[in-house]
Amino acid sequence: MPALSTGWGGVISAAMIGSLCLSAAPALADNEIGGGAQTSPPSVRASGNADGKGLLFAAAGAVVFDRSGNGAGDSVGPVTPSSGNWTPPACYYAPKYTPAQMRKYKESIWAVESTGYQWDAKQRDTYVNGHPYKDFNKAKADQGYWWDSYVTEGREGDPIASTCTEDAFWVDKGASPPADIPEAITPEMLARLAYAEMRVPSTRVDLAPAGTTKVNLPTWAWLDTAEFEPVSVTASVPLLNVTATTTAEPVTLRIEPGTADAQTYPASGVCEITGDHIGEAYVRGKAEETPPCGLRYLRSSGDGSYRLQATLTWRIHWTGTGIPAPRNLPDGRFGAGQEVVVQEIQSVNR
Repeated sequence: MPALSTGWGGVISAAMIGSLCLSAAPALADNEIGGGAQTSPPSVRASGNADGKGLLFAAAGAVVFDRSGNGAGDSVGPVTPSSGNWTPPACYYAPKYTPAQMRKYKESIWAVESTGYQWDAKQRDTYVNGHPYKDFNKAKADQGYWWDSYVTEGREGDPIASTCTEDAFWVDKGASPPADIPEAITPEMLARLAYAEMRVPSTRVDLAPAGTTKVNLPTWAWLDTAEFEPVSVTASVPLLNVTATTTAEPVTLRIEPGTADAQTYPASGVCEITGDHIGEAYVRGKAEETPPCGLRYLRSSGDGSYRLQATLTWRIHWTGTGIPAPRNLPDGRFGAGQEVVVQEIQSVNR
């Protein structure tokens, strides 16, 4: 049996493709290859609660997510891309129909005549009359799939999700999707979809003094990076044997005191990782020293408190089918706030 190029640097045999199609078929909806959201092929184990909210393994459309490497616990959350104009995809194109499913889908629309004669005639000319497809490509039923758009789960109301407006198009097995459709599934697109599925732990820092400090007294801040190990999510399209894994690793901590009447250490408020810590744990006898990571409040919080914000920056990269060396995605940020009471130092005159 000859081998077919995946178009992403990998090679799969025709026998393997057939096996993938057969193994996935029982779990798929009658009118879609990808099935509905949260529908898993038999080879995908749907169990666990790795991120405190969802399954370890779950399918959304044609894409299957493995979240077993995600952060765990009630305080985890998604990272926010540090690049303001970059977001994970709100929609994408992937295999959706066989020729028989495509015919059923299109004819159900034409039957109700809701789109008008002219539109329906143009569609029939495209998919039935050979301009460019003949009879929904029925003669090529074992050679490829109809690709169509999916909306990323949770992004249904996002205006960006409406940008995937291309008509369904045919892609042969082993071929790359058209280069002029940037939202088509590729390893990089899978990596970007996995980015949106990542959950990282909250960043409540250790403080000394803890909870209540004094005006002009250096307050030490630190994190044990052992509690912030790299997290990862793998996204794949089993039908195409294409996979990408996106990984996030903590790199810096930003301290924001919650008031302009404060000084941070270092002055930038950004603390780097040194060894297995960010900052340095306070030990007795260092109260008057300048902490490598921390802050000093210059004014009392009165009857209230200041809300200190600690935000970790995560360096994010990915590898995937045909991409052995890691490639970068925009850094991500996730933080948490905590209340700090600042009191005046009381002196007693005798």
